[in-house]
Amino acid sequence: MKRRVLGRTGLAVSPIGFGAWAIGGNRFGNSYGSTDDAESRRAVRRAHELGCNFFDTADVYGHGHSEEVLGAALDGIRPDVVVATKVGGNFYNRDVNPLLIPRITEALGRPLAAVGPDAALPVTHDACFSPSYVRFAVEQSLRRLRTDYIDLLQLHNPALGLIADPETYRVLDDLKAEGKIRFYGVSVHPPEEGLAAVEVTRPDTVQIVYNIVRRAAEDRFFPAARAANVGVIAREPLANGFLAGKYRQDSIWEQGDIRARMPRPYVAQLAALGARVAELAGEAGVTAAQLALRFVLDNDAVSVVIVGMKTVAQVDENLSGEI
Repeated sequence: MKRRVLGRTGLAVSPIGFGAWAIGGNRFGNSYGSTDDAESRRAVRRAHELGCNFFDTADVYGHGHSEEVLGAALDGIRPDVVVATKVGGNFYNRDVNPLLIPRITEALGRPLAAVGPDAALPVTHDACFSPSYVRFAVEQSLRRLRTDYIDLLQLHNPALGLIADPETYRVLDDLKAEGKIRFYGVSVHPPEEGLAAVEVTRPDTVQIVYNIVRRAAEDRFFPAARAANVGVIAREPLANGFLAGKYRQDSIWEQGDIRARMPRPYVAQLAALGARVAELAGEAGVTAAQLALRFVLDNDAVSVVIVGMKTVAQVDENLSGEI
């Protein structure tokens, strides 16, 4: 697989990266259905065999489980790959808002006081980007990933005010100086947040949603990122799987799968778009997923697109195209 440069980090990354949200599993009801850890590990290794060297996860995916699975799968090949993770979602017994204790206690099935300090909880109860919390969470990620450094640490969807504040990044600069991380970036939602990250000049990368359906990043964010040499990581290229053309408006998902919570009119709209992508892909002699990925990669502002994969079959389909 060819390589692209991830902005001013200088990292040479595969155009298609492995999105590890799904391999975090469905235990806490915020993922893409059930998983098999052994198959997840095989998928990671298969991706590496096919030339993928960029693996993106987050501590909150499966409340640490995605990082654990990824760390185990990368054992022995860690120096060959770029590992990106995220921090900010607080699912630990740490800095808990007293008003949320009843909800957490209900999810636990026992008093919160019975849980050790800093232990993982079944509820992501807040977003936290304080220096002390970031330091704590990074140490947990390093342990789960079985590594002593993180290539790219990303703040996971902070508020606009935090993105625009240079002080937010001071702890990241310190972690970089200490060798705990090599580079840092921000994962955002609307393009306005991406622009704020570029304008504050601190982050090396910005991760943003970009696909055939959601193209707002094209207008202002992509030109600004290109001018500042900020690496762009495009996520959700398949629009939660719909652009792979395999779902219909009457599709049903198991409880906990995020698609099960989507409004049915929205599901119908995405399913129709997926069907159209599948038609066009058939005419081009590729799969719908491959065509959707090609659309994203045809924008030269994008350094790497991360696509969620949890089986070897998905890896083979997504990485088998000519990239």
